[in-house]
Amino acid sequence: MQLGIDRFFSDRAFRTPAQGRRVALLAHPASMSYFGGSIGGAWMHSMDALLKFAKDSGEFKVTAAFGPQHGMRGEKQDNMQETADYVDPEWGVPVFSLYGEVRRPTLAMLETFDVILVDLQDVGTRIYTFLTTLLYVLEAASQAGKTVIVLDRPNPAGRPVEGSLLDKGWVSFVGAAEGLPMRHGLTLGEAALWFKARLKINVDLHVVPMAGYDPDCAPGYGWPEGELSWVNPSPNAATLSMARAFPGTVLIEGCNLSEGRGTTRPLETLGGPQLDMTRILNRMHALAPEWMQGCLLRPTWFLPTFQKHAGVIIPGFQIHVDSKHYNHQAFKPYRLVSLWLKAIRLEVPDYSIWRDFHYEYEQSRLAIDLINGGPCLREWVDDRGAVPADFDNRLRRDEAAWLSDSREFWLYGSPKQLIR
Repeated sequence: MQLGIDRFFSDRAFRTPAQGRRVALLAHPASMSYFGGSIGGAWMHSMDALLKFAKDSGEFKVTAAFGPQHGMRGEKQDNMQETADYVDPEWGVPVFSLYGEVRRPTLAMLETFDVILVDLQDVGTRIYTFLTTLLYVLEAASQAGKTVIVLDRPNPAGRPVEGSLLDKGWVSFVGAAEGLPMRHGLTLGEAALWFKARLKINVDLHVVPMAGYDPDCAPGYGWPEGELSWVNPSPNAATLSMARAFPGTVLIEGCNLSEGRGTTRPLETLGGPQLDMTRILNRMHALAPEWMQGCLLRPTWFLPTFQKHAGVIIPGFQIHVDSKHYNHQAFKPYRLVSLWLKAIRLEVPDYSIWRDFHYEYEQSRLAIDLINGGPCLREWVDDRGAVPADFDNRLRRDEAAWLSDSREFWLYGSPKQLIR
C-alpha cells in the first residue's frame, strides 16, 4: 500500500498543480511519510519529507505550515486547548494554528502560499474536528483562488456507516455539514470530494489517492495492519481500538460520565460513579442484545488521573475490538453507547447524565446535542416509554440515505470513482 503523501513524491503527475508554486502543508504528528525508502526504510514527518524533496528537486518552495486541533506537533492534550502561531525553529517556516485565535485560514495566512497540501490522519467520525478543518480550508481556498491537494490516508473505522444524520440547524465545529452521519465511512479524500460536490464549493481540488488500499480487508478493516504504524492523530487517539469505538464513546464527552480520559485506554473505557455495572449491562442485554454484538465488554474499575472524576475509582467497562471475537460489520458503537445511556436512565432514573458546560465554545446548546448533531438521542434516552426499535428506525433511515448520497465518492472498494 502507498499513502497519498508517498504517491505525491513518487509520481510527478500528482505534483503538477504544485510545480513552480509556493506550497503549504496542513499536518499533525500522524502525518508521516515513507519517502526515500520502502516500509523498512525512511520514516519521517511529512513536513521533513516535503522540505527535503523541495530542496532536492527545486520543483516548488515550502513557505508555510498549518496545524489543526491539538497542534502541528500534537502538544495540546485535551479539548478546547488552543495553539498559538509560531515560526518553527527547525523548519524555518511560519506554522499557523487553525485551533487558536481562528478556526479558518485568514487572508494573511492565505497570502503565504499558492497550494496547500492536506495530509491529516482522520478516524472516520463526524465529530473529529479534522473533518471540519478540511471543509474550512476548502471554503477559504475557494474564496482566495488557492489550490488544495488532499493526500489521502486510511479511515481506520472502515466503511461501515452508523448514526443519525446531522440535523438542520446543528452545524458546528464538531458537525461540519448537514446530512453527515456520526460514522461516515469516508477517507478525507473522499470527504473532500463530497464537500465540493454537495456544498457546491468552487475550489481547485485534487485528491492523491492511496494505492493498494482496501477498506474491507481483514484484519484491519480500514487500517492496513502490518503495513502502517499507528501514530496518535490526537493525544487520546491511542489505538486502532479507539478509532473503532469512537463513533459511540465520543458521546460521553457530553455526559457527566467518564469516557476514560485520564486513563491509558481513553475512549475505549466508559464508566460513572455509583453505577451498578452488572445491573446496567444486564438491562442492556434485555433491551437490545443485537446492539452489543461484534465486541467483548469487560466490566472493570478505573481511576482517571485528570478530567472528569479525577482521583475517584469508578465502575465501568472496556470495549474490546482487538480479538477473534471482533466482527467489523456487526459492531455498532453508536448504538452500543446509546443503549448504555438508555439502561442507566431506566435503572437509575434520577442519575444526572447530561453535562451542562461550554463545549467547543457553544454556550446555548447542550453538549450532548451538539455532539450528536441534534436532540434525538437525548430525547430517546429520557423518554422512558421509547424502546430501541423506535431509535433504530430513525437510524436505519438516516444510514440508508447517507449510503445512497455518498457511495459515488468512494475511491476504494466498490463502486470505484475516478478522481475528479
